Amino acid sequence: MSGTLLAGGAAAALFVSTLSGAVPVSEPTSTVPDEKIQVGVVTVNGSGCPVGTAAVAVSPDNTAFTVTYSDYLAVAGVGAQPTDFRKNCQLNLSVRVPHGFTYAIAGVDYRGYAYLAEGATATQKAHYYFQAQENTASSSHRISGPYDNNWRTADRTEVGELVWAPCGETRNFNVNTELRVDGGESADRTTSFIAMDSTDGAVNTVYRLAWRKCES
Repeated sequence: MSGTLLAGGAAAALFVSTLSGAVPVSEPTSTVPDEKIQVGVVTVNGSGCPVGTAAVAVSPDNTAFTVTYSDYLAVAGVGAQPTDFRKNCQLNLSVRVPHGFTYAIAGVDYRGYAYLAEGATATQKAHYYFQAQENTASSSHRISGPYDNNWRTADRTEVGELVWAPCGETRNFNVNTELRVDGGESADRTTSFIAMDSTDGAVNTVYRLAWRKCES
């Protein structure tokens, strides 16, 4: 069975609706800023990312940032504790961009590994929003057993529907994720799990993160 799962249009639309802010007048640029962006973890909470198990790195070309998890695992079935079937992680990220630019989150990728027995299912959910934003939305991806492979999900936004962070303001970006496993009828005789390895957010129109110049 394929280890790659991609989000459909509905998930992409939800992703668009989570990102709001003032829209600069100038048109999108075709290149990213030369000055390196800075992305840091302000707070991290949740059973899926205990302190010290989540780290952020920015790509050298300013086109993506990656959150790497080392202990993000949901388990159901034999040997699992009652609370192990659901794990979550709430990340509050500070994103500092070069002066005169703003950005939009054009897409986010998730990767990991899952082992699901016959009849078991796993769900990966995510919420995205800027600091001080009232409305949030979510995307959801489901994997059905039997499954024993790497998995990947992707949320995407059409270029014409990108929503930009306010110019001249620093708004933290929040990524709230969840992994959940339902062991089904096989839960009393076997173990099923889903693990997340990383979350990639990008800054490029074609790939994942988009840049735009602010008005002077």
